[in-house]
Amino acid sequence: MRFELDEEHQAFRKVVREFAEAEIAPHAAAWDEAAVFPTDAVRKMGDLGLFALPFPEEAGGMGGDFTSLCVAIEEVGRVDQSLGITLEAAVGLGINPIYTFGTQHQKETHLPDLLAGRALAGFGLTEPEAGSDAGATRTKAELDGEEWVINGSKAFITNAGTELTSLVTVTARTGEGQISTIIVPAGTAGFTVEPPYRKMGWHASDTRGLVFEDCRVPKANLLGERGRGLQQFLAILDDGRIAIAALAVGLSQACLELSVDYAATRRTFGRPIGANQGVAFQVADLQVMVDASRMLTYRAAALRDAGRPIRQAAAVAKLYATEAAVSATRIATQIHGGAGFMESSQVARLYRDAKVLEIGEGTSEIQRLVISRELGLPVL
Repeated sequence: MRFELDEEHQAFRKVVREFAEAEIAPHAAAWDEAAVFPTDAVRKMGDLGLFALPFPEEAGGMGGDFTSLCVAIEEVGRVDQSLGITLEAAVGLGINPIYTFGTQHQKETHLPDLLAGRALAGFGLTEPEAGSDAGATRTKAELDGEEWVINGSKAFITNAGTELTSLVTVTARTGEGQISTIIVPAGTAGFTVEPPYRKMGWHASDTRGLVFEDCRVPKANLLGERGRGLQQFLAILDDGRIAIAALAVGLSQACLELSVDYAATRRTFGRPIGANQGVAFQVADLQVMVDASRMLTYRAAALRDAGRPIRQAAAVAKLYATEAAVSATRIATQIHGGAGFMESSQVARLYRDAKVLEIGEGTSEIQRLVISRELGLPVL
């Protein structure tokens, strides 16, 4: 039983941290304030190989493992949650479906640019009336000769409208009780990408609604087996939950580091505030949250790399790490006092970024449902 990363993963963490500190951290606040998508930084992440990490070399990947991806997401998310989710969604929801379910032609067409970070892909599942209840999808796709004709809309889709976006995959009803997944290239007639949302957090991440009005794509753009779109997505989602947990670990780690530094340097009544038990104990709680979140996350990643079942472990990691991250931002803001309430403070940005971690890729309530079912309870 191991309780820390091996030397190879620790060395990789050092590489990503140095990159994040040099190329992302100095600009994260400005990107957040301007709500701009940092295209050049994403390309540099591609040059470092981050988008190709968990895929085999024969597919054009780096030949790494899922644990390496979690390390990268954690370290990027430690300095900028927006770029952390850009990486997580690009790999988990953009590349992974095509790598896992795509035909050889689809892989040869799309994977080279996606793995290199020259292009991004979005995954259109959520709809205005179909979020946690993904089976309530209303978007339809009907065959007309050799083309799919798609009509409907999607909401809250990540990486769907950047200048790097080359495609989105969308779930759609292709028959009675049948949901399939279809690749829609960017710029296809009848496919409209709506303006970016104004969000509480993740300001530098691209999130948009999608509209399909008699959008036609080739029949060959079906991704995977017809009628298996929902099952395909649920399989992909288990990986994504571990990756979101890693993103939450990065946020909690940032809260811990900022709080230790502030508690050691901020002085009141002639001494550092960290000399007061009321503050010191809060910092200690942050350390516990970080350690527990990281252990649960990398346990799930290790299970995934070993080819073992991960559904319950992924849900446990996602549930605990994301709820801990929200608590960590509250504690860090309290430690920073009035300074933490100012938008110029990094903890203020972390506070805004944290809440969505409990929502994306399965809400906390859905995680509890998954865990309950995995325990054998007949939960509806």
